[in-house]
Amino acid sequence: MKQKFQINGIGCGGCVARVKKTLEEHPSIEKVEIFLAPKGATLITMKEVLSVAELQKQLSDLDGYTITETNQ
Repeated sequence: MKQKFQINGIGCGGCVARVKKTLEEHPSIEKVEIFLAPKGATLITMKEVLSVAELQKQLSDLDGYTITETNQ
């Protein structure tokens, strides 16, 4: 199942790599695609639906990033 999100705080390829690695450490996340154009647009493939709160918790070790769901 794929869901679209917006991650604020993404500014460069290093940000993309760090956030992608952190999100993909979650056992329910299969694949994360983060784009720089438009900045922070994210597509997450999951085994089961995770809430935005659960995804934000996964990002809690990284400072400066917030995730929000976008309209499908």
